[in-house]
Amino acid sequence: MGEKKIYLSVVIPAYNEEPRLGATLGRVVGYLSERGDAYEIIVVDDGSMDATVRVAEEFSRKHEEIKILRNAANRGKGFSVRRGVGESRGEFVLFSDADLSTPIEDLEKLFPKLLNEGYGVAMGSRSVRGSDVRLHQPWYREGMGKIYNKIVRLFTLRGFKDTQCGFKLFRGALAREIFAKQRIERFSFDVEVLYLAKKKGCRIAEVPVTWYDSPRSRVSLVSDPVQMFVDVLRIRLNDLRGYYT
Repeated sequence: MGEKKIYLSVVIPAYNEEPRLGATLGRVVGYLSERGDAYEIIVVDDGSMDATVRVAEEFSRKHEEIKILRNAANRGKGFSVRRGVGESRGEFVLFSDADLSTPIEDLEKLFPKLLNEGYGVAMGSRSVRGSDVRLHQPWYREGMGKIYNKIVRLFTLRGFKDTQCGFKLFRGALAREIFAKQRIERFSFDVEVLYLAKKKGCRIAEVPVTWYDSPRSRVSLVSDPVQMFVDVLRIRLNDLRGYYT
């Protein structure tokens, strides 16, 4: 018999997610099992210093659909998602934050864009008409996000209001192709991946989703905004150097 065909791969990067990973995996497994399509969940532990791996292993013993990858050291969310996508086998690939700030059930809002309207990527958005932000970030984080998105639109991607929502669905072959070229390892990897998709001529849909702020955000208000800005410039520089060809 050949390898089982996977319809949907869900990639979940996790760094020190012991307190909430169990609830997240339980919810994702329950939802995907009810959908009925063959699936896999790829948890990428990014060098966690708590019991994140143990929690994931407990679930994997009960659910063969769960696969665990471990980074030897903390490499960043971008590196972790790239690694997980590279190991995926699904006809479609979703990456989701471990905190489920966007509920897994909102996948139903993304799929029609790929299945019925010919898009290659459907990305969740907190900023387009119809989005439902039920728990807002502190005002200073929202302000930082708005400034960042303006920088993104100025230097790399025009036409999108929210590139950073951690809930994006791809056609599987496309995801594996563009993530293989991705170089940004931390926060701005979303922008790089979308930039690569646009460069390839892929249509990208920005879809309103439900969103709850996570109080455990690890974004530094001092160092990370500078790094994000530098990474946006790096994307353009990488393109000029021919790294994305």
